[in-house]
Amino acid sequence: MSLLVVGLSHRSAPVSILERASLPADTRSKLLQDTLAAEPATEGTVLATCNRIELYADVDKFHAGVAELSTLLAQHSGVGLDELTPYLYVHYEDRAVHHLFSVACGLDSMVVGEGQILGQIKDALALGQELHTAGRLLNDLFQQALRVGKRAHSETGIDRAGQSLVTFGLQQLADGTDVDTWAKGKKALVIGAGSMSSLAAATLARSGVAEIVVANRTLARAERLVQILTEPGGTGVVARAAEMVAVGDELRGADVVVSCTGATGLVLTGDDVADAVRDRETPLALLDLAMPRDIDAAAHRLPGVRLVDIESLAEASATVSDERTPSAGPMAADVDRVRAIVADEVAAFGAAQRAAHITPTVVALRAMAADVVTSEVTRLEGRLPGLDEKQRAEITQTVRRVVDKLLHAPTVRVKQLASEPGGAGYADALRTLFDLDPETVAAVSRADLNDADVKNRGRV
Repeated sequence: MSLLVVGLSHRSAPVSILERASLPADTRSKLLQDTLAAEPATEGTVLATCNRIELYADVDKFHAGVAELSTLLAQHSGVGLDELTPYLYVHYEDRAVHHLFSVACGLDSMVVGEGQILGQIKDALALGQELHTAGRLLNDLFQQALRVGKRAHSETGIDRAGQSLVTFGLQQLADGTDVDTWAKGKKALVIGAGSMSSLAAATLARSGVAEIVVANRTLARAERLVQILTEPGGTGVVARAAEMVAVGDELRGADVVVSCTGATGLVLTGDDVADAVRDRETPLALLDLAMPRDIDAAAHRLPGVRLVDIESLAEASATVSDERTPSAGPMAADVDRVRAIVADEVAAFGAAQRAAHITPTVVALRAMAADVVTSEVTRLEGRLPGLDEKQRAEITQTVRRVVDKLLHAPTVRVKQLASEPGGAGYADALRTLFDLDPETVAAVSRADLNDADVKNRGRV
């Protein structure tokens, strides 16, 4: 396994850098295409969220891979390599697996234990599959990461700490008041109709807001979200869709605004917010979950306006984390249990990958043995032409049984040994001892990879 991840997150970089380095959807696709065009990488996919950008690749050279992936991240993010490098982290092989599994469980999130990251990992895998940049290793890795994340949430109480970023942001806006009490009866404006905005709208509806207006560049997507919010048997919230050009007017009547779009520029300027609160008696609460930001940071200086954005959420998250001691409370015990799950799963994944590495060699060995049996039986038939069909079949079956028995113990044992740390060399030893043609082994690997690619498509 030669898995490499190069990335930056809220733990390694200030929000100002994360904001500038954010990758729109089309940029992610170009990044992955360029990653595979680079010499060290044979597979790649990118995990990009509001507070994380990570490029995963299967590389054949570590140092060249780090240099190439770092350069590609800099080129596509628009942040110079010299400026970006101090904030990048690098994980390789088992450490890279451990990192992704920890991310999937919410251990590396801004809000520990949040579950939305699983959807983002799923999206990263789907992008790699769609562009055919994710091969066997990354398919296996990301599928397993999703299973590990689900296991952590089902087998531990990490969900008790696992608030979504939306819930955490609303708590910051409520400023110590219970969110349901704070939200009750308010009119909310949700800008955007993607996954984060949908989550925000659903959370606001459950919290008791009286009305939700969804504004989006594509009105049809806003209308679909409104339809979901107002389904029979739901929260009973009143909801309607609005065009983006109407955001200014909707802003004047809103009590709370949540914005999360893919826009590269500001959706709400300081002047937009100032116009909305002019002659206003009630406060305006703004939650900006976009990266780069949707709402001008200058809005927080306006009287009667409270703005919470990714930067302030990162600061609040750090404060909350500092207040928790590793040995205190049930949450710490849940985190420890999740860490144990991650450690077990990393070991199991590594063993499976190492065992899979030797499988093509074992298959090639058995194919060579079958060819030897066929050749020798054919030669015997030439020397003993008087054999009838029954005798020929019995001799052939006997020779095959002898070969199978001779190969059974060593092939089973070599798979066991290969699954252990440092076991990768057993495949080379097997090829050398039996003088196997490297091209035959490679052909088995290619066939296996093609089968895995077909099988993994659509499994996201």
